[in-house]
Amino acid sequence: MVTSSASAKGRHHARVHVEDGGAVVVELHGGEANVRVMDDINFRRYRSGDGHKYYGGHYRQSPAIIHPPSGGDWNVVIDATGEVTASVHVASGAVGG
Repeated sequence: MVTSSASAKGRHHARVHVEDGGAVVVELHGGEANVRVMDDINFRRYRSGDGHKYYGGHYRQSPAIIHPPSGGDWNVVIDATGEVTASVHVASGAVGG
């Protein structure tokens, strides 16, 4: 299921619901990006410039597959330095990564 798609320089945010054992899958086209998956508390800290914890990192190859530690609502932030098209999907069950 595609939950969000963007084509832009800079930052893109999507909010997704992940079931237990699921994964956030981010397809990047046209470049590389930092991909962060955060809960609401850490997303607020991130937005205010404070220290925050996240799952993910810098991805040069697509897809970026990130397994949050639990099911629930998660914030996905994609920071790209160039013109990058990104699609965010949620996968259930066992996904590599």
